[in-house]
Amino acid sequence: MKNIFFSLCFFCLISTITAQELIKSPKPFGPIPSQKQIKWQEMESYAFIHFSLNTFTNKEWGYGNESSQLFNPTALDTRQWARVVKEAGMKGIILVAKHHDGFCLWPSAYTERSVKKSPWKNGKGDVVKELADACREYHLKLGLYLSPWDRNHLEYGKPAYITYFRNQLKELLTNYGDVFEMWFDGANGGDGYYGGANETRKINTLEYYNWDETYKMIYSISPNTLVWGIGPSEARWIGNEEGYANKTNWSLLRQKDELAGKVPYTDFMSGHENGEKWVPGEVDVSIRPGWFYHTAEDDKVHTLDEMVDFYYQSVGRNSTFLLNIPPDKRGLIYENDIERLKEFSAVIKADFKTDVLVKTKATANNYRGNNIKYAAKNVIDGNKESYWATDDNVNKASILFIFNKPTVFNRILLQEYIKLGQRVKAFTVEAKVNGKWETIASETTIGYKRILRTKRVTALALRINITDSKASIVISNIQAFNAPTFVRMPTVQRDRDGMITMGTETENSIFYTLDGTKPTSASIKYTGSFKCDKAIVIHAVSINDEEKISSAIRVAKYGVSKEKWNIVSVSSGDFKTANKIIDGNPNTNWSFEADVNQHPQEVIVDLGNVITIRGFSYTPQQMGDKLNLISNYELYSSIDGENWIKQSEGEFSNIKNNPIEQVKIFDPAKVKYLRFVAKSVVDKYSIATIGEISIVE
Repeated sequence: MKNIFFSLCFFCLISTITAQELIKSPKPFGPIPSQKQIKWQEMESYAFIHFSLNTFTNKEWGYGNESSQLFNPTALDTRQWARVVKEAGMKGIILVAKHHDGFCLWPSAYTERSVKKSPWKNGKGDVVKELADACREYHLKLGLYLSPWDRNHLEYGKPAYITYFRNQLKELLTNYGDVFEMWFDGANGGDGYYGGANETRKINTLEYYNWDETYKMIYSISPNTLVWGIGPSEARWIGNEEGYANKTNWSLLRQKDELAGKVPYTDFMSGHENGEKWVPGEVDVSIRPGWFYHTAEDDKVHTLDEMVDFYYQSVGRNSTFLLNIPPDKRGLIYENDIERLKEFSAVIKADFKTDVLVKTKATANNYRGNNIKYAAKNVIDGNKESYWATDDNVNKASILFIFNKPTVFNRILLQEYIKLGQRVKAFTVEAKVNGKWETIASETTIGYKRILRTKRVTALALRINITDSKASIVISNIQAFNAPTFVRMPTVQRDRDGMITMGTETENSIFYTLDGTKPTSASIKYTGSFKCDKAIVIHAVSINDEEKISSAIRVAKYGVSKEKWNIVSVSSGDFKTANKIIDGNPNTNWSFEADVNQHPQEVIVDLGNVITIRGFSYTPQQMGDKLNLISNYELYSSIDGENWIKQSEGEFSNIKNNPIEQVKIFDPAKVKYLRFVAKSVVDKYSIATIGEISIVE
């Protein structure tokens, strides 16, 4: 009998093992990423470096006629760049090797327009090589940007230029080691120097470069290089340069439609649920308003609040985060930028310090064939190759985490096992607080990574409910964290009459100083609006009264108020409402009515007194889909309103993708009247709109 009993037990054990082995793994669903794309996504964040002739000419887009002699950094140190990037927690650097003006940061054999014709290192330098070496030293990956558009090259727009372009690609991909990403800008064709032709050249972006052949060439030389940008790319622009992806963000794209010109760029912010190709999003934004370094932006580095939001709205929304950090004329990353990066990285590290789910008990109401290989515990085992999976016919399920004691958290991190595709369409998060289940989040997609900032709760259990999925559920990782309280900075605004108003998102107290010192709880407490029509610098903080935690410092600089400003005349549009462009509020706007592209339109402003200015700014319309952005301008000044001097002219480079305040600096001038001329509008719209015109004193 004993032998029979043991035989039966052994038979049952073998039967169980055999049954479990017969349970098949989930099949891939829809498009799936390549191994190259997975490794790229796992980098999560990396740096952009814009550094070229524009750094020395104070431009965003060079015209192509600038002398190579202007490139002369006094202390260029790519090791400093790499060290700063490494310390900020980023995994690589993409260098702009050639921007639209055609100047090359390496001694290309195919052009004289490069560092070899600059005074830097007597023409013997190679920025690309120095950065490649620095990246290897600091264990960072190297990426390269090569502008397809070249406003200098004589043959641009003709077949000969494509040969030139591909020859330069070969140089970059063969001479500097592994390149993790090749970045192609979407700006192509337009006016330029073009070897002295000084003309506008139009191309069909998708046809002119013959991207299929160009990509084949890249992969034949460097198969592990991921190609970003135009053509049949492996990753996509996120549709803005403001640092965010949409909450719903698919890694899929209808690329066939895109290549046929049938997909608006606004779709890139969310991707396509029914896309036929895996093309994940990359969120790019600059740490400053501009992409190249400008002294005038030293005090306009993005705030800590904005930087933290960039992270959560990129990495936290199934995208990678590409942060531009432009070196200055010395060839060094500027001190203000470094300080902000240190603050930013400290916040992110603190937010994800301790995962509170590691020691919980995880269960699910469905897991594949009741096979422990696909059980709920796999999402907390720290192994990115294991996962919780449901049966094939189950696209709704819940996973439960039970704590040993009441536990505090305010961050939820989820990851799908994307090797099998992106599946989840909707989910909710519940916390068991005081014996009752409370919904603390209701969201859509997950993808490679989704991070939620929730209110802080103390709970005995956490439950994730997948409420809709395109196929069976496959989740590889779920974590929860108790991030430190983050107090947001106060808002500070001044209207045309000089009235200053401050505010906070919560009921925190606000303290400020007017003498340049650091504000504390002992400083002036804000109790209501006050008037200050003179030039002023305000330092303000919000302080959480309960925890006594301060925000970062808000610095608001204002010149003399616009109280005495008046609109003298407009060439078209409603004169009665034209004061909106000088009301101190960029969210109000005013438009010319005539066709700007046919006949330039102008507005004349009386500043009230003769003052010395050293620049001006144009803020475009901030709200809406059609912003009617001015692309080319002229600015004139006058003492008497009759005799005019041209102070500045040119283009608002890249304003279409970066519709923020455009600052133009010139030699100091005494003025009483300004005449702003709109010469052309982005995308050939006829109407031009102005949010605000301001001066730089």
